[in-house]
Amino acid sequence: MGSPTSNPPWAEQAPGPMAGYSDQPPPFGSYAFMTVVFATVFGGALAAARASGRELPERVPTQDVVLVGVATHKLSRMISKDRITSFARAPFTEFEENAGHGEVEEKPRGRGLRRSLGELLICPYCLAQWVTASFAVGLVYAPRATRLVATVYTAEAISDFLQLAYTASENRA
Repeated sequence: MGSPTSNPPWAEQAPGPMAGYSDQPPPFGSYAFMTVVFATVFGGALAAARASGRELPERVPTQDVVLVGVATHKLSRMISKDRITSFARAPFTEFEENAGHGEVEEKPRGRGLRRSLGELLICPYCLAQWVTASFAVGLVYAPRATRLVATVYTAEAISDFLQLAYTASENRA
């Protein structure tokens, strides 16, 4: 059956049609599991909203798309790269090096689900889907609070670009 620390069968490399994909095959079972979790939580939150009488928006205003898009960029990057948030990634990643501007480079560690979570947590592009979906659900359940949170991260992203521009202009002088 395996030791208590071994991965469950769904967390290992899937055989059959997945075989031969790579010399170092990814944990397809874990990827599938995480995809199902995402779809279940996101879809369930939207279904629960409808069931509770909340109307899903017919259209999302462009200003919300831009606000959430910039906030998602900042929050995804902060979760995946920020030195201060490394405590949350540490069980799933291994430090490689400092990357400048308060960021670090890490690599996933372990096997199965642990590795998959490590891959998710170090990839701002991968995290963006989860962060954006969270903002979308927030706009349905608590739009004012969600817009306020998104505004904070959007303003922080703008500040980051201004800090970089300021530093670049000083280096030219």
